[in-house]
Amino acid sequence: MVELTAEQYAQRVFDLNLVDERQLAEVWGEVGTRQVTAEEMQQLLLRRELLTNYQTKLLERGENSGYFYGDYKVLYLIGTGTFARVYRACHRTTGEIVAVKVLRRKFSDNPEESDRFVREGRMGATLKHPNIVPIMEVHSKGMTHFLVMKFVEGRNLREFIKIRKKFDPLQAAKLVADIAAGLGYAFTRGICHRDLKMSNVIVSSTGTAMLLDFGLAGADNKNITDDAMQNPRTIDYAGLERATGVRKDDPRSDIYFLGCIFYHMITGQPPLAETRDKIQRLSRTRFTDIVPLLQHDPSLPKPIVAVVNRAMELKPEQRYQSPAEMLAELKGAINKLNNPDAAAGDDEKGVAAAAPAPPQRTLMFIESNAALQDILRERLKSNGYRVLVTADPERALARFNGETKAADCVIFSTGELGESALAAFNRFAEGEATREIPAVLLLGENQLDWKSQAKLADHRAVLAMPIKLRQMREVLAKLVPLDAATKTA
Repeated sequence: MVELTAEQYAQRVFDLNLVDERQLAEVWGEVGTRQVTAEEMQQLLLRRELLTNYQTKLLERGENSGYFYGDYKVLYLIGTGTFARVYRACHRTTGEIVAVKVLRRKFSDNPEESDRFVREGRMGATLKHPNIVPIMEVHSKGMTHFLVMKFVEGRNLREFIKIRKKFDPLQAAKLVADIAAGLGYAFTRGICHRDLKMSNVIVSSTGTAMLLDFGLAGADNKNITDDAMQNPRTIDYAGLERATGVRKDDPRSDIYFLGCIFYHMITGQPPLAETRDKIQRLSRTRFTDIVPLLQHDPSLPKPIVAVVNRAMELKPEQRYQSPAEMLAELKGAINKLNNPDAAAGDDEKGVAAAAPAPPQRTLMFIESNAALQDILRERLKSNGYRVLVTADPERALARFNGETKAADCVIFSTGELGESALAAFNRFAEGEATREIPAVLLLGENQLDWKSQAKLADHRAVLAMPIKLRQMREVLAKLVPLDAATKTA
């Protein structure tokens, strides 16, 4: 950046179509002089959210491509895999936020791999279900191949496990029910997933599990072992199907690996020994030497254990024969966990049914820092609140456009979102549907002077970071007391 002047840097950003003429004119108007450095120009563009950190890194490397895929401008990288990279992007004219999955260059050069990628994308685009992330567009031109998908705010199950270690059995059961519902819909259309694993399940900020990447559905390959050696995505499926003597693409294989996901969620441990060695992954003993669930945790609910064990039966004929069958038993298990007295027949013995739990107060937390999201969500949940998380202030405000109140209180964090969070807090205070809803503004250590710009009231408060959980609890106790939920129920 040293060799560029601010004007040269601005011109380069303009030439790459990252900003338009009007935006650039507004930036120069704010600066008021051309006597600034390229770095100062960069920081101003970042502050005004006309550039992202990802884009500036490309600019610093002198890259001339990678900023756009079709009509979609790349904002930042959100995930990488063996075969593709996934970016958060926005449409250049409508501003719609999407996820763009781009096949890596080394596979784009291979016609067999690029054809597979495009074929799977087109197949996936036919699936329209609440528990499947929709593919909106499939593009293939020259050496560039990419899919445009709905952007789901959340994180995948593997990321959740790294942080939480394991899930409460009931919560895990509800998420697995979502997965089974999506899988069942695909089965009715003759489509198997063939790449079912924790990183291919995303949990949205509203707590809904959604399937990603219907990996090798309908792919034509020679045989189980050859396919596994050629394509690492199929090794686990190949090992299972070779161990059980079924044909390749047996639809019950997806059910087995859904059971593996369930097992991992409630124990915190993967049922199959994790290894990179292909021969070991194809070994039958990998599927026979699985630690029983109750050996991990004897307190696990029996209805849940029964579902996991049947899903993971090594003999395919003893497994659930369809996701719909598994979902039906899973719903029964969930009902037993939600109504333990009824399930045990206690009512018939004259024991009064347990009183229903009081409704929770719902908080919405607007914050782009994933670590802070998780800390606050877990701490507040443990204190009796239901917590929704989003990184986009605009989407958060849009949730209140309907007749139903999306949350009892909204927490706006400016730490990484900056002035956009402050502006959203003030708009929330002015909106006809939101002005009476309690809100909290969290200011970063260097943003304390913004307090004077915040529209405050008895039910709208400001807190400064770093903050202790006790302080947050005290403020929330005044704004949205938990006992009020009971009184108004």
